[in-house]
Amino acid sequence: MCYNDIMYQSFLDFVKDKNRICVIQAENPDGDSLGSAIALDYILADKEVSLYCPVDIPKYLRYFADWARVEIDFDFKADGYIIVDTAAEILLSKLLGDTAIRNRLYNAPVLVLDHHETEDDLNFPHETIIETRPACCELIYEIASAQNMPIGKSASEALMQGIMSDTLGLTSSGVTARTFEICAELTKLGADVAGLEERRREFMKKTPQILDYKADLIKKIDYSLDGELATVHITWDEIREYSDEYNPNVLILEEIRMVEGVKVGVAIKTYPDGKVTGKIRCTIEAPIADKIAGYFGGGGHPYASGFRTYDTTYEDVVTDLVHVVPELLADFSEEKHGNIQTF
Repeated sequence: MCYNDIMYQSFLDFVKDKNRICVIQAENPDGDSLGSAIALDYILADKEVSLYCPVDIPKYLRYFADWARVEIDFDFKADGYIIVDTAAEILLSKLLGDTAIRNRLYNAPVLVLDHHETEDDLNFPHETIIETRPACCELIYEIASAQNMPIGKSASEALMQGIMSDTLGLTSSGVTARTFEICAELTKLGADVAGLEERRREFMKKTPQILDYKADLIKKIDYSLDGELATVHITWDEIREYSDEYNPNVLILEEIRMVEGVKVGVAIKTYPDGKVTGKIRCTIEAPIADKIAGYFGGGGHPYASGFRTYDTTYEDVVTDLVHVVPELLADFSEEKHGNIQTF
């Protein structure tokens, strides 16, 4: 039995003696976390499963057929909890800030399923299955497949949607031959890629108001470091007005990454309580997003990461970025060209 088989077996060991399981997403749900949660709901068909997220599922993710299964009320009666798509405490700060929830997680069995390279820093007892992959949904497929767990049409479509979302339609650098094989296997299990994409495109349509706002965001882009760093400030007023209809990060980050000369793009949101969040996208010439996020206490992938900080401003974050990005670019260049010596 190989290491992966033992690791995947631990998932079966975790769920086998539990009748009621709650699947938890972080407070920044995305297509991969949502697909992971929905798929587990179907895969664990012999269990009573609840799906929890500390925030409402954004409208731009509601092309997932079963998004409404996710609840904002925490399930305190579950026998065990599965956290998907993160092992970073900062991304769970909203629910861990609730004393009752934190106490429940300290005293109940918890399993973390994650695919990120960032370090597990959760400070309550838990088991983990963490494996670097392009999507958490890919990891969940491998676990379920290895343990001969049922993956029906609904589960296969949720997994497919999660993988397609986190890999930008199978185009991100983390995609492997195995990712394509898994998508082929999910298709055999009933996932209708064309139908899913048609549904996604329908939900991604923009109102004239959102298109006007996108134009305003583009005009607000700030360029630093001779154009290699691009940042945009998303204010609290904008968050309140537009986020429920369309995530401003989604509107602007891919546009930033397509600007000639830009290597690092960061969309920065500021909140009245002093919280500042950043979503980072990097080009193939500079896969350092995870390192940038790590500087601020966040994490993610080399090409897509995020962070959260407090008691600061947009201008302060940009100042820090202007300081750290050149250093990280230089480190990456040295690594790429083999100039770092190991002693």
